[in-house]
Amino acid sequence: MTKQKKKRNKVYKGADAALTHPIVTRISAANRGKASQWWFDRKNFLKPVAITSSVVGIVAWLLYELVRVVSGG
Repeated sequence: MTKQKKKRNKVYKGADAALTHPIVTRISAANRGKASQWWFDRKNFLKPVAITSSVVGIVAWLLYELVRVVSGG
C-alpha cells in the first residue's frame, strides 16, 4: 500500500485567493401582535431570568417547608 497524500486544510492566502466568501442573510417576516412582538424582542433576556427566579422560588419554598416540619409545626 502506498502512503496517501495529506489533504490541505489551511486557508489559501495567496495573491489570487478569493477575498471573502459571500454572506447569506436570511430574513423572515411575521405579523405579530404587540404582546407577541414584545416577548419576541425580549425572549433571550427574560427566559433565563424567569427560569432562575422560579428555581429560586421553589428552593425557598422547600426550605420554608423543611424548617416548618423540623420545628414541629
